[in-house]
Amino acid sequence: MSLARALNRRLRAVAVPLVLFGLTGVFTYSAVHGDHGLVAYRQREALLARTEARLAGLKARETRWQIQVAALRSDHLDLDLLDEQAREMLNLSNPRDILMPYPDGQRLY
Repeated sequence: MSLARALNRRLRAVAVPLVLFGLTGVFTYSAVHGDHGLVAYRQREALLARTEARLAGLKARETRWQIQVAALRSDHLDLDLLDEQAREMLNLSNPRDILMPYPDGQRLY
């Protein structure tokens, strides 16, 4: 009986630290790999950087479009741009024009 009692006392002494150590492990794992952990934070930061880069490119594209639209307004009409747009839409060219293809299908706008 004294052996069982000594074993029971030692198990109680070890059980509480083991449970607390296990809880610490669970919380540590969650802090690193959880939905709001360090890994998810890095992924969100990378996504934010990619999105901001894409936004910068789209803003530059929008600026180019605004310049072209401003050049086609009636109070300030750029005839060269109007001619270029008309030829592109009608798929026509002047025999004296020098045609330069865009590399790999890229366009300026």
